[in-house]
Amino acid sequence: MKVNAQALRRGNVVELDGKLYVVLSAESFHPGKGTPTTQIDMRRIADGVKVSERWKTTEQVERAFLDERPFTYLYEDAEGFTFMNMESFEQVAVPKEVIGDGAVYLHENMEVQLSLYQGVPVSIELPQRVTLEIVDTEPTMKGQTASSSYKPATLSNGVRTMVPPHISTGTRVVVMTEDGSYVERAKD
Repeated sequence: MKVNAQALRRGNVVELDGKLYVVLSAESFHPGKGTPTTQIDMRRIADGVKVSERWKTTEQVERAFLDERPFTYLYEDAEGFTFMNMESFEQVAVPKEVIGDGAVYLHENMEVQLSLYQGVPVSIELPQRVTLEIVDTEPTMKGQTASSSYKPATLSNGVRTMVPPHISTGTRVVVMTEDGSYVERAKD
């Protein structure tokens, strides 16, 4: 299936020269003059080689046909991460290279979109947002305003992020899985 280069997102799989690549990042550039382009960083599935390509945003790219299904995360072991299809109860072991940096956001019973190519897991799509607890942050200073000043904090999964000054240790917050940025205080 052909798609415009600007429609590619992280986790998509494309086919170039008969080889499959998973998109690691996609960024569109719209200069004042000239043609808008899309910069795509990819990893070749067969051997893990990273490749960077630049296309015009209107250029057509072959997107590989994958079997995308919801899976539930079970556990991590030496072979990688194990997920289960809740309809067929089939379990799939996913290597650490496929999950990459997103592994820190996985928690038991989390539902993810897993893409399989001929039965082999090639990419994973985590939920956009996860709720985590703040385990360490600086105390709130009296008189500190909330005018876009942020302070560093450590989340329960070990990731460091910047949070507003009113957030304290023990508070549950919502963060983006793509970059670990703070979104809001959890409503639970």
